[in-house]
Amino acid sequence: MLQSNAHAAREAAVQTTRYQQAAKAVQATAQKASQAAGRALRAILSAARSLAAAMMAGGSTVLSMVLVICLIGLLVASPFGIFFSGEDSGTRYTMPEAVTMLNTEFTDRIEQIKAENPHDELDMDNAGSAAMISNWRDVLAVYAVRTTTDASSPDEVATLTEEKLDILRQIFWDMNAISYWVETISGDKDESDTVILHITVTVKDHLQMADEYRFNAEQHKLLEELMQPEYQELFAALTGSYQDIELSPDEVAKIMENLPADLSEARREVVLTAYQLLGRVHYFWGGKSLVIGWDSRWGMPMEVTAEGSSTTGTVRPFGLDCSGMVDWVFYNQSGGQYVIGHGGGATAQHSYCTPIAWSDAQPGDLVFYPGDSHVGIVCGFDSGGNIMIIHCASGANNVVVTGKEGFTAVSRPFYYSK
Repeated sequence: MLQSNAHAAREAAVQTTRYQQAAKAVQATAQKASQAAGRALRAILSAARSLAAAMMAGGSTVLSMVLVICLIGLLVASPFGIFFSGEDSGTRYTMPEAVTMLNTEFTDRIEQIKAENPHDELDMDNAGSAAMISNWRDVLAVYAVRTTTDASSPDEVATLTEEKLDILRQIFWDMNAISYWVETISGDKDESDTVILHITVTVKDHLQMADEYRFNAEQHKLLEELMQPEYQELFAALTGSYQDIELSPDEVAKIMENLPADLSEARREVVLTAYQLLGRVHYFWGGKSLVIGWDSRWGMPMEVTAEGSSTTGTVRPFGLDCSGMVDWVFYNQSGGQYVIGHGGGATAQHSYCTPIAWSDAQPGDLVFYPGDSHVGIVCGFDSGGNIMIIHCASGANNVVVTGKEGFTAVSRPFYYSK
Protein backbone atom coordinates (compact mmCIF):
# COMPACT_ATOMS: atom_id res chain seq x y z
CA MET A 1 0.00 0.00 0.00
CA LEU A 2 2.82 2.33 0.94
CA GLN A 3 4.61 1.46 -2.32
CA SER A 4 1.43 2.16 -4.26
CA ASN A 5 0.98 5.53 -2.59
CA ALA A 6 4.62 6.38 -3.17
CA HIS A 7 4.32 5.47 -6.85
CA ALA A 8 1.19 7.60 -7.20
CA ALA A 9 2.93 10.47 -5.48
CA ARG A 10 5.88 10.24 -7.87
CA GLU A 11 3.54 10.16 -10.89
CA ALA A 12 1.67 13.16 -9.54
CA ALA A 13 4.93 15.02 -9.04
CA VAL A 14 6.06 14.25 -12.59
CA GLN A 15 2.65 15.29 -13.93
CA THR A 16 2.77 18.53 -11.98
CA THR A 17 6.26 19.23 -13.27
CA ARG A 18 5.14 18.74 -16.87
CA TYR A 19 2.30 21.22 -16.52
CA GLN A 20 4.46 23.69 -14.65
CA GLN A 21 6.88 23.58 -17.57
CA ALA A 22 4.05 24.05 -20.05
CA ALA A 23 2.67 26.92 -17.99
CA LYS A 24 6.12 28.53 -17.87
CA ALA A 25 6.33 28.24 -21.65
CA VAL A 26 2.98 30.01 -22.00
CA GLN A 27 4.07 32.68 -19.52
CA ALA A 28 7.32 33.20 -21.40
CA THR A 29 5.41 33.57 -24.63
CA ALA A 30 3.02 36.05 -23.09
CA GLN A 31 5.95 38.11 -21.88
CA LYS A 32 7.51 38.08 -25.34
CA ALA A 33 4.24 39.13 -26.93
CA SER A 34 3.68 41.93 -24.43
CA GLN A 35 7.20 43.19 -25.07
CA ALA A 36 6.58 42.98 -28.83
CA ALA A 37 9.71 40.93 -29.29
CA GLY A 38 10.47 39.52 -32.73
CA ARG A 39 9.64 35.95 -33.67
CA ALA A 40 6.43 36.15 -31.65
CA LEU A 41 4.49 33.60 -33.65
CA ARG A 42 7.27 31.05 -33.51
CA ALA A 43 7.56 31.53 -29.75
CA ILE A 44 3.85 30.84 -29.36
CA LEU A 45 4.11 27.75 -31.50
CA SER A 46 7.12 26.60 -29.48
CA ALA A 47 5.10 26.96 -26.31
CA ALA A 48 2.29 25.04 -27.98
CA ARG A 49 4.66 22.18 -28.70
CA SER A 50 5.70 22.09 -25.04
CA LEU A 51 2.07 21.99 -24.07
CA ALA A 52 1.32 19.26 -26.59
CA ALA A 53 4.11 17.12 -25.12
CA ALA A 54 2.67 17.50 -21.66
CA MET A 55 -0.82 16.65 -22.92
CA MET A 56 0.46 13.53 -24.67
CA ALA A 57 1.76 12.31 -21.33
CA GLY A 58 -1.76 12.43 -19.96
CA GLY A 59 -3.26 14.51 -17.20
CA SER A 60 -5.99 16.98 -16.48
CA THR A 61 -8.17 17.60 -19.51
CA VAL A 62 -9.45 20.82 -18.00
CA LEU A 63 -5.94 22.15 -17.39
CA SER A 64 -4.93 21.18 -20.91
CA MET A 65 -7.87 23.05 -22.42
CA VAL A 66 -7.18 26.11 -20.28
CA LEU A 67 -3.60 26.23 -21.52
CA VAL A 68 -4.71 25.80 -25.14
CA ILE A 69 -7.18 28.65 -24.75
CA CYS A 70 -4.39 30.80 -23.28
CA LEU A 71 -2.18 30.11 -26.27
CA ILE A 72 -4.92 30.89 -28.79
CA GLY A 73 -5.75 34.06 -26.87
CA LEU A 74 -2.15 35.21 -27.04
CA LEU A 75 -2.02 34.59 -30.76
CA VAL A 76 -5.34 36.29 -31.55
CA ALA A 77 -4.48 39.33 -29.43
CA SER A 78 -1.12 39.78 -31.16
CA PRO A 79 -0.55 41.25 -34.63
CA PHE A 80 -0.62 37.66 -35.90
CA GLY A 81 -4.35 37.68 -35.21
CA ILE A 82 -4.59 39.19 -38.71
CA PHE A 83 -4.34 35.66 -40.08
CA PHE A 84 -7.67 34.79 -38.41
CA SER A 85 -9.46 37.72 -40.09
CA GLY A 86 -10.30 35.74 -43.21
CA GLU A 87 -13.07 33.88 -41.40
CA ASP A 88 -16.60 35.15 -40.79
CA SER A 89 -16.69 36.19 -37.14
CA GLY A 90 -20.15 37.73 -37.22
CA THR A 91 -18.79 41.30 -37.33
CA ARG A 92 -20.09 41.95 -40.86
CA TYR A 93 -16.76 41.93 -42.69
CA THR A 94 -13.98 39.46 -43.44
CA MET A 95 -10.57 40.69 -44.55
CA PRO A 96 -10.89 39.36 -48.14
CA GLU A 97 -14.20 41.23 -48.43
CA ALA A 98 -12.57 44.41 -47.11
CA VAL A 99 -9.71 44.06 -49.58
CA THR A 100 -12.17 43.69 -52.45
CA MET A 101 -14.09 46.74 -51.21
CA LEU A 102 -11.00 48.93 -51.04
CA ASN A 103 -9.77 47.69 -54.42
CA THR A 104 -13.12 48.77 -55.85
CA GLU A 105 -12.88 52.19 -54.17
CA PHE A 106 -9.41 52.57 -55.66
CA THR A 107 -10.63 51.65 -59.14
CA ASP A 108 -13.68 53.90 -58.85
CA ARG A 109 -11.49 56.85 -57.86
CA ILE A 110 -9.31 56.46 -60.95
CA GLU A 111 -12.38 56.16 -63.20
CA GLN A 112 -13.87 59.24 -61.53
CA ILE A 113 -10.72 61.25 -62.26
CA LYS A 114 -10.87 60.16 -65.91
CA ALA A 115 -14.55 61.06 -66.21
CA GLU A 116 -14.16 64.48 -64.57
CA ASN A 117 -11.16 65.47 -66.68
CA PRO A 118 -11.83 65.17 -70.44
CA HIS A 119 -8.60 64.31 -72.23
CA ASP A 120 -7.14 63.21 -75.52
CA GLU A 121 -4.39 61.08 -74.04
CA LEU A 122 -3.98 59.25 -70.75
CA ASP A 123 -0.60 58.94 -69.07
CA MET A 124 -0.81 56.51 -66.17
CA ASP A 125 2.54 55.70 -64.61
CA ASN A 126 3.67 52.16 -63.80
CA ALA A 127 2.39 52.38 -60.23
CA GLY A 128 -1.03 53.17 -61.62
CA SER A 129 -1.20 50.29 -64.06
CA ALA A 130 0.65 46.98 -63.92
CA ALA A 131 1.83 47.53 -60.36
CA MET A 132 -1.51 48.68 -59.02
CA ILE A 133 -1.99 47.86 -55.36
CA SER A 134 1.00 45.60 -55.24
CA ASN A 135 1.57 46.40 -51.57
CA TRP A 136 -1.43 44.76 -49.90
CA ARG A 137 0.81 42.60 -47.74
CA ASP A 138 2.57 45.74 -46.49
CA VAL A 139 -0.77 47.44 -45.85
CA LEU A 140 -2.10 44.56 -43.76
CA ALA A 141 1.14 44.17 -41.80
CA VAL A 142 1.22 47.88 -40.93
CA TYR A 143 -2.47 47.76 -39.99
CA ALA A 144 -1.95 44.72 -37.74
CA VAL A 145 0.98 46.19 -35.85
CA ARG A 146 -0.42 49.70 -35.55
CA THR A 147 -3.84 48.53 -34.36
CA THR A 148 -2.71 45.94 -31.79
CA THR A 149 0.04 48.13 -30.31
CA ASP A 150 -1.75 51.48 -30.31
CA ALA A 151 -0.66 53.28 -27.14
CA SER A 152 -4.08 54.80 -26.40
CA SER A 153 -6.52 52.06 -27.46
CA PRO A 154 -4.98 48.79 -28.67
CA ASP A 155 -7.39 46.36 -30.34
CA GLU A 156 -7.23 42.86 -31.80
CA VAL A 157 -7.22 42.39 -35.58
CA ALA A 158 -8.71 38.90 -35.83
CA THR A 159 -12.13 40.47 -36.40
CA LEU A 160 -13.05 43.39 -38.62
CA THR A 161 -15.64 45.89 -37.45
CA GLU A 162 -16.79 49.11 -39.12
CA GLU A 163 -14.39 51.08 -36.92
CA LYS A 164 -11.42 48.88 -37.78
CA LEU A 165 -12.35 49.00 -41.46
CA ASP A 166 -12.03 52.79 -41.27
CA ILE A 167 -8.54 52.39 -39.78
CA LEU A 168 -7.60 49.97 -42.56
CA ARG A 169 -9.03 52.33 -45.18
CA GLN A 170 -6.96 55.25 -43.87
CA ILE A 171 -3.75 53.18 -43.90
CA PHE A 172 -4.58 51.89 -47.39
CA TRP A 173 -4.94 55.40 -48.81
CA ASP A 174 -1.86 56.63 -46.95
CA MET A 175 0.07 53.87 -48.73
CA ASN A 176 -1.63 54.20 -52.16
CA ALA A 177 -2.16 57.91 -52.77
CA ILE A 178 -3.62 58.93 -56.15
CA SER A 179 -2.69 62.28 -57.68
CA TYR A 180 -3.27 63.74 -61.13
CA TRP A 181 -2.68 66.79 -63.28
CA VAL A 182 -3.81 67.96 -66.69
CA GLU A 183 -1.38 69.16 -69.35
CA THR A 184 -2.42 71.03 -72.49
CA ILE A 185 -0.04 71.00 -75.45
CA SER A 186 -0.76 73.68 -78.02
CA GLY A 187 -1.17 72.39 -81.54
CA ASP A 188 0.18 73.87 -84.73
CA LYS A 189 -1.90 76.24 -86.82
CA ASP A 190 -3.91 73.46 -88.42
CA GLU A 191 -4.01 71.23 -85.36
CA SER A 192 -6.05 71.41 -82.19
CA ASP A 193 -4.60 71.39 -78.71
CA THR A 194 -3.83 68.04 -77.08
CA VAL A 195 -5.01 67.48 -73.52
CA ILE A 196 -3.06 64.90 -71.56
CA LEU A 197 -4.30 63.55 -68.25
CA HIS A 198 -1.47 62.36 -66.00
CA ILE A 199 -2.38 59.99 -63.16
CA THR A 200 0.17 58.91 -60.58
CA VAL A 201 -0.16 56.42 -57.75
CA THR A 202 2.39 56.87 -54.96
CA VAL A 203 2.92 53.42 -53.46
CA LYS A 204 4.64 53.09 -50.09
CA ASP A 205 6.01 49.97 -48.45
CA HIS A 206 5.98 48.89 -44.79
CA LEU A 207 9.33 50.47 -44.00
CA GLN A 208 8.28 53.87 -45.30
CA MET A 209 5.05 53.72 -43.29
CA ALA A 210 6.85 52.60 -40.14
CA ASP A 211 8.88 55.81 -40.38
CA GLU A 212 5.85 57.92 -41.29
CA TYR A 213 3.81 56.53 -38.39
CA ARG A 214 6.86 56.78 -36.09
CA PHE A 215 6.88 53.16 -35.00
CA ASN A 216 9.04 52.43 -31.98
CA ALA A 217 11.69 49.70 -31.85
CA GLU A 218 9.27 47.08 -30.60
CA GLN A 219 6.76 47.85 -33.37
CA HIS A 220 9.57 47.66 -35.93
CA LYS A 221 10.47 44.17 -34.66
CA LEU A 222 6.90 42.93 -34.97
CA LEU A 223 6.56 44.44 -38.44
CA GLU A 224 9.82 42.81 -39.52
CA GLU A 225 8.56 39.44 -38.30
CA LEU A 226 5.24 39.74 -40.15
CA MET A 227 7.09 40.46 -43.38
CA GLN A 228 9.10 37.22 -43.20
CA PRO A 229 8.72 35.01 -46.31
CA GLU A 230 7.02 32.17 -44.42
CA TYR A 231 3.90 34.32 -43.91
CA GLN A 232 3.56 35.34 -47.57
CA GLU A 233 1.02 32.66 -48.44
CA LEU A 234 -1.10 33.52 -45.38
CA PHE A 235 -1.25 37.16 -46.48
CA ALA A 236 -2.01 36.12 -50.05
CA ALA A 237 -5.04 34.17 -48.80
CA LEU A 238 -6.34 37.33 -47.08
CA THR A 239 -5.91 39.55 -50.13
CA GLY A 240 -7.45 37.12 -52.58
CA SER A 241 -4.14 36.87 -54.45
CA TYR A 242 -3.87 33.19 -53.59
CA GLN A 243 -6.34 30.39 -54.06
CA ASP A 244 -5.98 26.68 -53.64
CA ILE A 245 -7.12 25.53 -57.07
CA GLU A 246 -6.45 21.85 -56.57
CA LEU A 247 -9.57 19.86 -57.41
CA SER A 248 -11.07 17.69 -54.70
CA PRO A 249 -11.55 13.94 -55.30
CA ASP A 250 -15.31 14.53 -55.58
CA GLU A 251 -14.80 17.28 -58.17
CA VAL A 252 -12.46 15.08 -60.20
CA ALA A 253 -14.92 12.17 -60.07
CA LYS A 254 -17.76 14.40 -61.30
CA ILE A 255 -15.65 15.70 -64.21
CA MET A 256 -14.55 12.20 -65.13
CA GLU A 257 -18.19 11.15 -65.55
CA ASN A 258 -18.29 13.33 -68.68
CA LEU A 259 -15.05 12.00 -70.20
CA PRO A 260 -14.62 8.91 -72.38
CA ALA A 261 -13.12 5.96 -70.52
CA ASP A 262 -10.37 5.55 -73.12
CA LEU A 263 -9.32 9.23 -73.15
CA SER A 264 -5.54 9.68 -73.16
CA GLU A 265 -3.81 10.83 -70.00
CA ALA A 266 -2.59 14.07 -71.62
CA ARG A 267 -6.11 15.03 -72.70
CA ARG A 268 -7.56 14.13 -69.31
CA GLU A 269 -4.96 16.31 -67.59
CA VAL A 270 -5.70 19.24 -69.94
CA VAL A 271 -9.39 19.06 -69.03
CA LEU A 272 -8.75 18.75 -65.29
CA THR A 273 -6.29 21.65 -65.43
CA ALA A 274 -8.86 23.82 -67.22
CA TYR A 275 -11.47 23.02 -64.56
CA GLN A 276 -9.13 24.42 -61.90
CA LEU A 277 -10.02 27.90 -63.17
CA LEU A 278 -13.78 27.37 -63.44
CA GLY A 279 -15.56 30.31 -61.80
CA ARG A 280 -12.31 31.63 -60.34
CA VAL A 281 -10.71 34.00 -62.88
CA HIS A 282 -12.24 37.19 -64.32
CA TYR A 283 -12.21 37.98 -68.02
CA PHE A 284 -9.57 40.61 -68.83
CA TRP A 285 -8.95 41.78 -72.40
CA GLY A 286 -5.32 40.99 -73.22
CA GLY A 287 -4.87 39.05 -69.97
CA LYS A 288 -2.08 36.48 -70.16
CA SER A 289 -0.30 34.40 -67.53
CA LEU A 290 2.54 31.95 -67.79
CA VAL A 291 2.57 31.10 -64.10
CA ILE A 292 2.45 27.60 -62.68
CA GLY A 293 -0.62 27.46 -60.45
CA TRP A 294 -2.49 30.49 -59.18
CA ASP A 295 -1.28 33.87 -60.46
CA SER A 296 -1.17 36.32 -57.55
CA ARG A 297 -2.11 39.17 -59.91
CA TRP A 298 -5.55 37.71 -60.62
CA GLY A 299 -8.26 39.79 -59.01
CA MET A 300 -6.00 42.83 -58.50
CA PRO A 301 -7.16 46.08 -60.16
CA MET A 302 -5.18 46.83 -63.33
CA GLU A 303 -5.59 49.02 -66.36
CA VAL A 304 -6.59 47.33 -69.60
CA THR A 305 -3.81 48.42 -71.96
CA ALA A 306 -4.47 46.13 -74.94
CA GLU A 307 -6.19 47.93 -77.81
CA GLY A 308 -9.42 46.82 -79.46
CA SER A 309 -11.91 46.54 -76.58
CA SER A 310 -14.52 48.78 -75.04
CA THR A 311 -12.72 48.13 -71.76
CA THR A 312 -9.37 49.49 -73.04
CA GLY A 313 -8.17 52.25 -70.74
CA THR A 314 -10.38 51.17 -67.85
CA VAL A 315 -9.27 49.60 -64.58
CA ARG A 316 -10.63 46.13 -63.88
CA PRO A 317 -9.75 43.05 -61.80
CA PHE A 318 -6.89 41.34 -63.64
CA GLY A 319 -7.58 37.95 -65.16
CA LEU A 320 -7.36 36.17 -68.50
CA ASP A 321 -8.82 36.54 -71.93
CA CYS A 322 -9.94 33.48 -73.89
CA SER A 323 -6.57 32.67 -75.47
CA GLY A 324 -4.77 33.52 -72.24
CA MET A 325 -6.82 30.90 -70.44
CA VAL A 326 -5.98 28.27 -73.09
CA ASP A 327 -2.28 29.15 -72.93
CA TRP A 328 -2.31 28.88 -69.11
CA VAL A 329 -3.97 25.45 -69.28
CA PHE A 330 -1.43 23.90 -71.66
CA TYR A 331 1.47 25.63 -69.92
CA ASN A 332 0.42 24.19 -66.56
CA GLN A 333 -0.44 20.74 -67.90
CA SER A 334 3.01 20.53 -69.49
CA GLY A 335 4.79 21.72 -66.36
CA GLY A 336 5.78 24.98 -68.05
CA GLN A 337 7.16 23.32 -71.16
CA TYR A 338 4.56 24.26 -73.80
CA VAL A 339 2.69 27.43 -74.79
CA ILE A 340 0.14 26.50 -77.42
CA GLY A 341 -0.18 30.04 -78.78
CA HIS A 342 3.60 30.48 -79.03
CA GLY A 343 3.20 34.08 -77.92
CA GLY A 344 0.13 34.89 -80.04
CA GLY A 345 -3.62 34.85 -79.46
CA ALA A 346 -6.45 32.63 -80.67
CA THR A 347 -5.37 32.89 -84.31
CA ALA A 348 -1.88 31.69 -83.41
CA GLN A 349 -3.33 28.85 -81.34
CA HIS A 350 -5.50 27.82 -84.29
CA SER A 351 -2.42 27.70 -86.52
CA TYR A 352 -0.88 25.06 -84.27
CA CYS A 353 -3.86 22.75 -84.73
CA THR A 354 -5.27 20.45 -87.40
CA PRO A 355 -8.91 21.02 -88.46
CA ILE A 356 -11.22 18.08 -87.64
CA ALA A 357 -14.93 17.30 -87.90
CA TRP A 358 -17.21 17.92 -84.91
CA SER A 359 -17.98 14.21 -84.86
CA ASP A 360 -14.28 13.53 -84.19
CA ALA A 361 -13.93 16.06 -81.39
CA GLN A 362 -12.43 14.80 -78.13
CA PRO A 363 -11.95 16.46 -74.76
CA GLY A 364 -8.82 18.57 -74.96
CA ASP A 365 -9.40 19.74 -78.55
CA LEU A 366 -9.82 23.47 -79.25
CA VAL A 367 -12.91 25.20 -80.61
CA PHE A 368 -13.14 28.61 -82.27
CA TYR A 369 -15.61 31.36 -83.14
CA PRO A 370 -15.65 32.65 -86.73
CA GLY A 371 -12.50 34.60 -87.50
CA ASP A 372 -10.83 33.13 -84.39
CA SER A 373 -12.48 35.84 -82.33
CA HIS A 374 -12.88 33.44 -79.40
CA VAL A 375 -11.41 30.10 -78.32
CA GLY A 376 -12.29 27.36 -75.84
CA ILE A 377 -11.43 23.79 -74.90
CA VAL A 378 -13.67 20.75 -75.33
CA CYS A 379 -14.12 19.49 -71.77
CA GLY A 380 -16.51 16.55 -72.12
CA PHE A 381 -19.98 15.43 -73.15
CA ASP A 382 -23.18 15.82 -71.16
CA SER A 383 -25.65 12.98 -70.48
CA GLY A 384 -27.26 13.60 -73.87
CA GLY A 385 -23.96 13.31 -75.70
CA ASN A 386 -23.76 17.04 -76.39
CA ILE A 387 -20.31 18.59 -76.47
CA MET A 388 -19.24 20.76 -73.51
CA ILE A 389 -16.84 23.71 -73.82
CA ILE A 390 -14.83 25.40 -71.07
CA HIS A 391 -13.73 28.95 -71.91
CA CYS A 392 -13.05 32.37 -70.42
CA ALA A 393 -16.03 34.41 -71.61
CA SER A 394 -16.30 38.19 -71.57
CA GLY A 395 -20.08 38.01 -71.24
CA ALA A 396 -19.89 35.92 -68.09
CA ASN A 397 -16.73 37.75 -66.97
CA ASN A 398 -15.31 34.42 -65.85
CA VAL A 399 -14.30 30.90 -66.84
CA VAL A 400 -17.48 28.97 -67.65
CA VAL A 401 -18.69 25.68 -69.13
CA THR A 402 -21.27 25.97 -71.91
CA GLY A 403 -22.48 24.17 -75.00
CA LYS A 404 -20.99 24.74 -78.47
CA GLU A 405 -23.22 27.75 -79.29
CA GLY A 406 -21.15 30.33 -81.20
CA PHE A 407 -18.25 27.99 -81.88
CA THR A 408 -18.04 27.05 -85.53
CA ALA A 409 -14.73 25.20 -85.85
CA VAL A 410 -12.97 22.47 -83.91
CA SER A 411 -9.29 21.61 -84.25
CA ARG A 412 -6.76 19.17 -82.79
CA PRO A 413 -3.60 20.68 -81.24
CA PHE A 414 -0.29 19.40 -82.62
CA TYR A 415 0.62 19.03 -78.94
CA TYR A 416 -1.03 15.61 -78.69
CA SER A 417 1.05 14.20 -81.53
CA LYS A 418 4.39 15.17 -80.03
